[in-house]
Amino acid sequence: MVVAKFLEKIGRMFISFLTSIGSISFFLVKTISAGVCPPYYWRQIANQAIQIGYFSLPVVGMTAIFTGMAMALQCYAGFSQFTAESGIPSVVMIAMTRELGPVLTALMVAGRLGASMTAEIGTMKVTEQIDAMTTLSVNSYKYLVFPRILTGTLLLPFLVFIDDIIGILGGYLVCVHYLDFNAANYIHNTFSSMTAWDIISGLIKGSVFGFIVCVMGCYHGYFSKRGAEGVGRATTNSVVASSILILLLDCVLTFVLF
Repeated sequence: MVVAKFLEKIGRMFISFLTSIGSISFFLVKTISAGVCPPYYWRQIANQAIQIGYFSLPVVGMTAIFTGMAMALQCYAGFSQFTAESGIPSVVMIAMTRELGPVLTALMVAGRLGASMTAEIGTMKVTEQIDAMTTLSVNSYKYLVFPRILTGTLLLPFLVFIDDIIGILGGYLVCVHYLDFNAANYIHNTFSSMTAWDIISGLIKGSVFGFIVCVMGCYHGYFSKRGAEGVGRATTNSVVASSILILLLDCVLTFVLF
């Protein structure tokens, strides 16, 4: 009896998981099919570009510089035991461009922007503003969802690139001004070990993560339940789902790209 209840619970979870995948896939198909056809809402796209790109720079920059500084200090604590301090610039550069830059940027954007998207669209849903748009013959997928997914996918690599630069700068500041490294040698070691693929792979991850964050934010907001409690639950689910998918896809993309 206990085994049967356990298997029943597992089966329900599996069916619920497949239902969610199907619902998200159908949501994406409707969004993309609506977005690629005219008319295009350029003002909405520009507004989302400012929200996603410009207003995310402060939190991304602060995260990057502190991460780069901490990374350099931790590397020094380990590498100094083997007199391998010259490898710190390379490790900081590789860690920021391949892993920490894309992942931390996506997580910060998910916390800041994904929650905002879900709350905004969810509030419009529960106050029937989306129904009013449909009544006025405005495609809500084209007007609300597509601009967010498009700009998030295109602009998160830009934020990742900024994150890489600031993170490497943070490592430079700690090593040169606190650990008394030679500035010229640090810069030389950083660029001598850098390859174009290190940067490109991080930008590819950033684009995928931006797509995931915006899809999760819009999907959970669009299908949020009635009332403030429903919007709050949708916002929480959006951030949690985005964070888990970012970490999962980071592992998958690392295997694929490297």
